[in-house]
Amino acid sequence: MALLLRGNKYTDPIDGKSYRKFLPYGYENVRENVLAPGTFSLERHRLFWLYLKNETSFFSEKLNVLHFAPEQAFLKRFRKLKNITYTTTDLNSPIADVKADICQLPFQENEFDFIICNHVLEHIPDDTKALEELFRVLAPNGTAILQVPYDKHREHTFEDDSITDPKERARIFGQYDHVRVYGMDYFEKLASVGFTVEAVDYTAYFSEEEIEKMRLPKGELLPVCKKLVEQ
Repeated sequence: MALLLRGNKYTDPIDGKSYRKFLPYGYENVRENVLAPGTFSLERHRLFWLYLKNETSFFSEKLNVLHFAPEQAFLKRFRKLKNITYTTTDLNSPIADVKADICQLPFQENEFDFIICNHVLEHIPDDTKALEELFRVLAPNGTAILQVPYDKHREHTFEDDSITDPKERARIFGQYDHVRVYGMDYFEKLASVGFTVEAVDYTAYFSEEEIEKMRLPKGELLPVCKKLVEQ
């Protein structure tokens, strides 16, 4: 499929390959031209990769890294990095190194320099407990990038356990297995457990042409969280 779609209109920054178009993706609401054929990355994956590559020392510094529900677009690439000690975890995934509940992690306090947890928390009923655990295992001055799907037009996060029909849940929450739709108060929630939070609009660093060529989610805010310690 990737070979059939080769061209030069769109480029996936993760593997550097270009295509005449990307693939569609979605459940209830199918999005056209968003799934890169080579890495199977979506808009959010490509934005995350660009930030990681251009704005952090992830690919050069010696880091102890914890990655929740590792995405296919990143897994093999991160495993090849010689500078990081890389641990993956998930409650159900057979490819994860450690089977663990995010609300009760089997790791030491301050164990990881860098945590990646993208599009996981919207599946977790007690996301406050999960965030507390992420803060606990993050090392002082460490970084956690905690992407979630959020509605930029919604001030407050919404959840309703009384909605049980899968189709109705998919319509309201984006997927049948999501337990909430986050609003802009998500960033306040991150801060409430102790993180120093920066909501980074990283697409603002790219031209309209670059955003379209790489099919990035224009205006999406990256939740970059730090566990800062006072000097």
